[in-house]
Amino acid sequence: MMNIWRTTLVAALALLTMTTAAQAGVVVGGTRLVYDGNKKESSLNIRNPDKIAYLIQSWVDMPDDVSGKAPFVITPPLFRLDSGQNNVLRVVRAGGNLPSDKESIFWLNVKSIPSAEMKDNTLQIAVKTRIKLIFRPNGVKGTPEEAAQQLKWQRSGNNIQVNNPTPFYLTFFSVKVNGTKLKETKMVAPFSSVSFPAPGGAGGSVAWQIINDFGGGSKEYTGNL
Repeated sequence: MMNIWRTTLVAALALLTMTTAAQAGVVVGGTRLVYDGNKKESSLNIRNPDKIAYLIQSWVDMPDDVSGKAPFVITPPLFRLDSGQNNVLRVVRAGGNLPSDKESIFWLNVKSIPSAEMKDNTLQIAVKTRIKLIFRPNGVKGTPEEAAQQLKWQRSGNNIQVNNPTPFYLTFFSVKVNGTKLKETKMVAPFSSVSFPAPGGAGGSVAWQIINDFGGGSKEYTGNL
């Protein structure tokens, strides 16, 4: 019974290495990073408030449904972050044929590996934080908040469909249909549409908020179905 308990505990702890947001240890300074195409680089702060040092490894991945190598490099890609220290990750575009009339999205990964001394009956856990890296080219003007006002909503059977006629990736902070908050929402890509399960009934009102460039919620926008 004891061996089974230990095996179960180790398996449960191992799952923590797949988390997308650090719950302790190294703190990543943002839930997303917007790369301004007018600039040569973008930066992200990393902080270690813990009592131990960490080895920090970082890289950029393509979107989940796209193969290939992401056209960005991070410096430094691997470094030691001692207790109480801060550092800055610099993200630099390295080529790539990216659209000039709409945003492109990637994943920025930061893995923190504790450097504590190994002891018997202990398990060292590496935590990976994964945030959106959004490349905003020179040709995209305006702001996500301005784009959010242009969203078009309609009923589609048991779903509610939103159409995004703008060049921005828009992630929803909340969506309400006739005052009821939807439990499942998705990010809507530029010049595309997505559908969400919605409460029954025809017509009605819709209210929505998006997540802004700083990771907070925008003001609430309203419309009709």
